[in-house]
Amino acid sequence: MPHSTPTAPTPDTLAALRERLAAAPNGVLEAVAAETGVSLLAVTECLPEGLRAFAPGETAEAAMLDMAEWGTVTVLVHSADLVLECKGPLPRGQFGRGFYNLAGGSPIGGHIRLDRCRTVGFVRRPFMGSADSASVVFFNGDGEAMFKVFVGRDDARQLLPDQVERFEALKARLRGAPPGTA
Repeated sequence: MPHSTPTAPTPDTLAALRERLAAAPNGVLEAVAAETGVSLLAVTECLPEGLRAFAPGETAEAAMLDMAEWGTVTVLVHSADLVLECKGPLPRGQFGRGFYNLAGGSPIGGHIRLDRCRTVGFVRRPFMGSADSASVVFFNGDGEAMFKVFVGRDDARQLLPDQVERFEALKARLRGAPPGTA
């Protein structure tokens, strides 16, 4: 969302972000990043420990393949000018011509430079007054979100329990932690 390149945050900036996000973790993190002039990754790292976890970017393909088995999810791309959401099953992708290609039988498709993913984030927090949200965020080398994949919701806007279990298991596996400890 920022229009300019984020700067390296100072220790004071990080302390202020940690305090702010501990008190109110439910806002739009891209707006916080733009307001403070730091990357989305830096803001996400300042969320309380129980609300975020990270795995290395090399696990991005494993994350994509796992999520292709979850059923209907929401893929979100957030820029300064657009918040684009697409709901559907995530297709199984494959590498070709420098891209991770998604195609076949879903409204979700496209070509991702997955090799540019440096960090895979797992964020589970309240959002904008709704109950719970859970997303897998693919961060590039600039600390910005390439895209996010959100756990699906039922008709009552509650997270789908089977997808929450898969989210937690994927987080634990990609971080190398036993399930239930990540």
